[in-house]
Amino acid sequence: MKNDKKVAARAALTKYIEENNCRKTTERFALLDAMYDIDGLFTIEELAERMAVQNFHVSRATLYNSLNLFVKLCLVVKHRFQTETKYEACCDTSNHCYQTCTICGKVTEIDLPEIAKVLYNVRLKRFRREYYSLYFYGVCQTCQARSKRKKNLKGTKKSNIDKNE
Repeated sequence: MKNDKKVAARAALTKYIEENNCRKTTERFALLDAMYDIDGLFTIEELAERMAVQNFHVSRATLYNSLNLFVKLCLVVKHRFQTETKYEACCDTSNHCYQTCTICGKVTEIDLPEIAKVLYNVRLKRFRREYYSLYFYGVCQTCQARSKRKKNLKGTKKSNIDKNE
């Protein structure tokens, strides 16, 4: 199934290139393949590292220009989170919900069928909806536990100081 999406994405890119008389570069297709091999979200830096590991040098300009083209063609979705921008290889216009920790920046995709049902029934005036991305911001369980431990340590140190006085 993942390979089917990659084949469809390559076909869409090829069609665009041919219709618009663009150059059919190996870099564009290598980047597209690399993106569709990544599970989930990725940053430009992660993509550049992946290409370097594969011994395929791509300039920053090519990375940014290719990503912008892929976003335009709906082959990649661009997500602007609180601390950074991430991308997701997605040649279908499916809907996504994410929870983002405001402390550590961890992003997790979540399945919310109840919300999806409500949003599906929303009628928008003079607007044709294609897809949506919904973001929840808060504090993850790991950061909550870490914060609680720090608070408990501060309380312990304070009570020890009070006992010594």
